[in-house]
Amino acid sequence: MKGRAVDLALAGAGLGLGLLMFAAGQYHARAGVGWLVPPLVVCCAALLLRRTAPLASVLIGTAAVTADVVVGPSLATPLVYTQVLYDACVHGRQSLARALLACSVVGSVVTAVVALVVYRDVQALGLAILLALVTVVPVLTGTHVRHHREQARVARQLVRLAELDRANAVAGERARMARELHDVIANHLSAVAIHATAALSADLGPDGTRDALRVIRENSVRGLAEMRQLVRFLRDPGGGSAAEDVTAGLADLEDLAGRARRSGLAVAVSVRGEPADLPTSVDLAAYRIVQESLTNALKHGDGGPVTVSVAYQPAAVDISVASPLAGRPPRADGAGAGVIGMRERAELLGGSLDAGPRGGDWLVTARLPREVRV
Repeated sequence: MKGRAVDLALAGAGLGLGLLMFAAGQYHARAGVGWLVPPLVVCCAALLLRRTAPLASVLIGTAAVTADVVVGPSLATPLVYTQVLYDACVHGRQSLARALLACSVVGSVVTAVVALVVYRDVQALGLAILLALVTVVPVLTGTHVRHHREQARVARQLVRLAELDRANAVAGERARMARELHDVIANHLSAVAIHATAALSADLGPDGTRDALRVIRENSVRGLAEMRQLVRFLRDPGGGSAAEDVTAGLADLEDLAGRARRSGLAVAVSVRGEPADLPTSVDLAAYRIVQESLTNALKHGDGGPVTVSVAYQPAAVDISVASPLAGRPPRADGAGAGVIGMRERAELLGGSLDAGPRGGDWLVTARLPREVRV
């Protein structure tokens, strides 16, 4: 609606100025000044099509200018025609702009040659110069403006894409931080909560209380240390030592199983195949998947034996963690984010993860590629 109002205002302004010039008596048509008005009206009407039908606007404007030259000529109609050509180059297709430029240049050159041949006077070139001013100049101007508008549009699109990339990067980083925080803390705090509950709810005796406090202290200290390492790494991602401290892997699997055993969980670890150096992201993801599976077994299992299997395949690493299902409420509450985080880790690397009950056990199986494609 706004564009249509602008078109009407532009056409009305052109018509008003043209009529004012005619009323001033500056033009004398061969058949009378009244004959100059229809071409002007038609040319102004062509401006109403400058956005919706640029080609039709040019054809109508050209016909109007031709009629004006036949009965006049005047200055008003050619001036409006320059606006028609300009708008056709700005709003029309690029092929139309190229065609108008070629026609205007060829027309100006042919007019100059014909004028020199017919009149044999250099002053006759004024007609060609006038034609170039009416046709070539507005076409070049419109083409230039269109080019800069397209550049500005592309720049705005690039800015929007950059903003989307930044937002996606921030969201991805926040998700990664959430997974790391969950995996680092959940294991230790679950052990602390379970043994603290046991110490408060039962008479364990001096030795049992001492063992519970020992487990609580060990997991608290370990969790605090890992939290400090993670925070140090987040503050300085380029710091080599912090990055190495926070990046655990399958080489630390026995240490992880040992901590789980001291927390009261019976864990058996088996490794098949020849261990090999894995990409850091794969190694960390495998470690975190086993860690979260052991945490879930500690919270939701019945204390039965947990079997951890790692198999090195030629193209992948297969991980399996099986723990008996408990017929009682969990010993520590969970938010349900553990399985989601494990699955996200696997899928981000191009792997897969499945978790669910199977044959009386809660089974977590994951396959991670040994090479990550970037």
